[in-house]
Amino acid sequence: MKSSAFKHCIAAGCIIVVIALMTGLYAEESPKIADDKKIRISSDSMMADSQSKFVEFVGNVKASQGDTVITADRLKIFYKEIKSEAKKELQGSNSVDKVVANGNVKVQLEDKLAETQEAVYTTSDRILILTGEDSKLISGQDSITGSKITFYRDSGRVKVESSGKKSVEAVVFSGEKGLN
Repeated sequence: MKSSAFKHCIAAGCIIVVIALMTGLYAEESPKIADDKKIRISSDSMMADSQSKFVEFVGNVKASQGDTVITADRLKIFYKEIKSEAKKELQGSNSVDKVVANGNVKVQLEDKLAETQEAVYTTSDRILILTGEDSKLISGQDSITGSKITFYRDSGRVKVESSGKKSVEAVVFSGEKGLN
């Protein structure tokens, strides 16, 4: 009984750490976290593995932070240990390294909506990669579809690739003048 309770405490502690990391707790901010910095994740189940340094949410996953919302069948958050002399108070803490969403993925990010089968976001370079046939990035009435879409958040640049089976397709509304 003690062993089971201990495992539950470790898993709960791991989730608290991951959520705290994702909320920006370890950024150079005041200890009070603004509501738009908090990340809320709901799912049917959750599993944490502290040795492999990941937390996985499965079934009807919804993760939100501010205006960003991710829905998927699965969401896996990988984290790494912070080892920085500059942040002595954070040594031994964890930081989100990568987020992977699988199955019926929708990502509402700023003014864009991404739809795909898999989305991988790496925090170090702030790059979102969408993969799967008919992956789509929508902005207003405009959209682009391909098998791999790479969105560079810092520059706003987008790279779209085809699978060879289907071409990249862009739908752009040019306004009243059209191509004339």
